[in-house]
Amino acid sequence: MKSMRKQNILLLILIGIALAFVAYFQFYLAENADEVNTEVVELVAKYNKSCPLNIQEGMRLDSVSLPEGRVVQYNLTLLNVVKETADINVIQEEMEKSLISTAKANPGLKVFRENDYDLIYHYSDKKKAFLFEVRIQPDQYK
Repeated sequence: MKSMRKQNILLLILIGIALAFVAYFQFYLAENADEVNTEVVELVAKYNKSCPLNIQEGMRLDSVSLPEGRVVQYNLTLLNVVKETADINVIQEEMEKSLISTAKANPGLKVFRENDYDLIYHYSDKKKAFLFEVRIQPDQYK
C-alpha cells in the first residue's frame, strides 16, 4: 500500500514538473513571438516611410502591409505596363522566378525568412488596375 502511495506521489510530482516546463516554454515562446511581431511591425513601418519608392527601372513599391498572421504583402506598380496590352502570364512567370531567388538571398528579408512568413507580391499596372499576385511560402525560399 505504501509502495502504491509513493508511486502516486512520484507521478504527481513528475506531472507537476512537466506542467511547469510547459508553462515556462509557453511563456518564453509567446514572449519571443511578441518580440518578432514588434520587429516586423517596425520594419514594415520603416518601409512605408520610404514609399512610394522606385526599386528598379519601371517598378515602384507603393506600400507594405501585414494582412494576416505571418504574411507580409508588398504592393507594387509596374510603371510601363497597361493591363489591356500586357501578356500578364509571361510577366507573372518571370516575376515569380526572380522573387523566389530574391527571397532566398535578400538580407532585408532575413526576419521574414527566420520566422516563416509568407511573402505576397501584389502587382498593379500604371493605371492602378490589378495585374496578378505572387505568393511565396517558406518552403519555397528555404
